[in-house]
Amino acid sequence: MAEVKREIFGHMPLEDGGGEVEKFVLQSDSVRVEILSFGCIIAALKTRDRAKQFADIVLGFDTLEGYTRKHPFFGAVVGRVANRIAKGKFTMDGKEYQLFLNNGPNSLHGGARGFDKVLWSPQILPNGVCFYRLSPDGEEGYPGELKVWVTYTLNGSELAINYRAQTSKKTPISLTNHAYFNLAGQGSLDIYDHEISIEADSYLPVDDTKIPTGEVAAVQGTGFDLRQPVQLGKHLKQFHLDGFDHNFCLPLGRARRLVARAHHPPSGRTMEVHTTQPGLQFYTGNNLDGSLKGKGAAIYPKHSAFCLETQNWPDAVNKPHFPSPLLLPGEEYNHTTWLCFGTA
Repeated sequence: MAEVKREIFGHMPLEDGGGEVEKFVLQSDSVRVEILSFGCIIAALKTRDRAKQFADIVLGFDTLEGYTRKHPFFGAVVGRVANRIAKGKFTMDGKEYQLFLNNGPNSLHGGARGFDKVLWSPQILPNGVCFYRLSPDGEEGYPGELKVWVTYTLNGSELAINYRAQTSKKTPISLTNHAYFNLAGQGSLDIYDHEISIEADSYLPVDDTKIPTGEVAAVQGTGFDLRQPVQLGKHLKQFHLDGFDHNFCLPLGRARRLVARAHHPPSGRTMEVHTTQPGLQFYTGNNLDGSLKGKGAAIYPKHSAFCLETQNWPDAVNKPHFPSPLLLPGEEYNHTTWLCFGTA
């Protein structure tokens, strides 16, 4: 059973409505995770290496101020729709909806003030914490009043994140956590010595604004074939890739399945990702540029972390042949992702 503690992390600026931000610490023998009531942010995640030494393996900031300023969604829950919607537009039942454009010509991760930039209401559980918020009808241009619950639970070396939602009107929804990992410890310069595998036979090619073209392409014979572990640095060089920021199409079905594994041979740390979601966005921190001061005054250059974001496929609301992101009144959105930590 995990131990759960709560403490004050900071106070929201008055221009953002004020309010107290709490930090919840979930601790087992092998994992310690710190989660904020602002954006449901995973602010720290400490796991052991093979010498039993703990290190914090997620990027982030030491203070609330870091998180309230512009940053690339470090550790946050993003929504109402994770990833990109082309031109920030979609049509549903004959009505066109226009969202805020915050990523070139597209809408990304919920818009200008998505789920990552708001305070959530916490409730402590025996081995975790549940965060709740009501997203008003029309928030960021999305239809329907949406009730959302995000629950983090820690059992031994496994962190589970469950997402639930109910809506008053038909709406697209896709929720994920945007943690940036470096299994060598946050602040380490790159992830080139990490080994990564992803259980996907296909992926989504994208245009130059990172919107899927609509093609579902086989990974076989390409640099996107990660079904066997690859060493990231060597692999990027071999295939002349600037990095990954692509959706991998997971085996269909609502059951829990293993979808990705990361291993850092020098420390021995491993992380497995299991999920019920249909997609996994693999991102290698291509846009990190060293300009942000992170925890312990760390700098975060390009390729200093990776994300494995379980979610629906990007721009699915505009692609009828992609898994539907639409939630109807009377239905419940319910997905879980499990992060399992260990050593090898």
